[in-house]
Amino acid sequence: MSMSDPIADMLTRIRNAQMAKKKSVNVPYSKIKSAIADVLKEEGYIDNYSQKYVNDQNVIEIALRYYADLPVIEKIKRVSKPGLRIYKSATQLPEVMNGLGIAIVSTSKGVMTGKKAQEAGVGGEILCEVV
Repeated sequence: MSMSDPIADMLTRIRNAQMAKKKSVNVPYSKIKSAIADVLKEEGYIDNYSQKYVNDQNVIEIALRYYADLPVIEKIKRVSKPGLRIYKSATQLPEVMNGLGIAIVSTSKGVMTGKKAQEAGVGGEILCEVV
């Protein structure tokens, strides 16, 4: 069975693992998911991630971060979906919770936060918002 939205699946796995207080979660590997995990690590939302082979499948193992027994990621939400893609120019990129959160954007220069995309002067597809 093929998956229609693998990025939403990744975000849901992270959300579910944090609700169950897991230390890490495995997600099927793809370049875009690896780039999203890289942005989450740079911004301090996860501890680390690594690419591994588990049961002959290529997966990304994401080490989740907690502070005072609460997950660092309070809310992680998919914005652009396969049925309705959301594209914004550099000037229209959203500010998530007045700067407390980040928007992860897929641009022509790679996957980055909304602020970095504005600084680079590029727009793109808004993949998700993280608080």
